[in-house]
This record gives sequence, structure tokens and C-alpha cells, in this order.
Amino acid sequence: MSEIVEKARRYATKAHASIDQRRKYTNDPYIVHPHAVVNIVSTVPHDEIMLAAAWLHDTVEDTPTTLEDIHQHFGAEIAELVAMLTNVSCDSQADRIERKNLDRHHSAKASAAAKTIKLADLIDNLRSLITHDPDFAKIYLIEKRLLLAVLKEGDPTLWQQAQHIINDGLQRLLQPPHNIPNSWFDGTEAAYLAGE
Repeated sequence: MSEIVEKARRYATKAHASIDQRRKYTNDPYIVHPHAVVNIVSTVPHDEIMLAAAWLHDTVEDTPTTLEDIHQHFGAEIAELVAMLTNVSCDSQADRIERKNLDRHHSAKASAAAKTIKLADLIDNLRSLITHDPDFAKIYLIEKRLLLAVLKEGDPTLWQQAQHIINDGLQRLLQPPHNIPNSWFDGTEAAYLAGE
């Protein structure tokens, strides 16, 4: 591991631990998620800047860390990637559809490197969602299917993996015991698109 990647690992670990952040469904220390994102990014063409940003991708969104902190400790290039990966709706009082549309439009403007990290983030977040929370999964999968449409400049292998996970998840929710009608998914997606 390069010096900058190791520095980012330590920084992210400390930032997430400082607020005792935990994974929602497993209660694991939150750093397991950035670690998984780094591991996924490392399976496709990448550089150390991408790996450092993958470690740091949730620090500004979830901890007291600011983009200025990231810039000061890691430089402009990593801070720029982290900015592209940080949801812009965090402080918004808008409804969920409006917030997620803002975040999707922000992601659409990101670089190919940021989109690759975002795909890895999406893949890790989707891995066991249906098992843990099928009610939330039905909304989340629609949001991520819409997000996927703006991430095509990211790594094609990760894009295909994410697409497969989303499509498989939606198919599972159509089947027992969930039995969510296809019309519900179509209507929800239409609501997001109408809110643009």
C-alpha cells in the first residue's frame, strides 16, 4: 500500500471511529464499508489517488471532516474526487425524491475515476440489502437504477456488476415473499423522473 493510500486509510478509520459510526444492518465499525469499496476498486484499472479517495469517500458526508480538511491533508486531486463522491443534498430540507435527484445530477458531472469509485460504493451497499431491509430495498434499487444510468463512464466491469445486482434485486422483490407489483416500480421511477 502506498504512503498516500495508507494515510487515507488511517484518516478515514479515525474519522468514522470518532463518531462511533456503524454499518446500519450489521453494527460493524463503519470502516468496513470504505475498505470494501477500496477492495472493489482495486480489482479494476485504478491509481493510488482513486484508492485514497475510496477510503475517504464518506468522510465529508458522514463525519465532521470538511472538504478543506481533505484538501489540506491530501491535496487538490484527492479532495476533488471526494467532492465528486459526496452527496450534495446532505443539508437539504427537500423531500427524498428531490434530494436523490440532486445527488444523481451531481454524480452525472463526476469524472470517470469518481464514477468508478461510486460504482464500487453502490455494489458494496447493495450486496445484502434485500436480506436486511426489503421495504427500503424497493426504493433504493429504483434510485440506484437511475443513478447507474449516469455512471456509464465508470469502469465497465463494475457497471455491469452493479446492473446485474440491481436487476437481480428487482426480480427478487417481484417474487414471493415480497410480491411487489412491477407497476409499483414503474410508478416510483416515474415519480423520480417527474421530479427532475
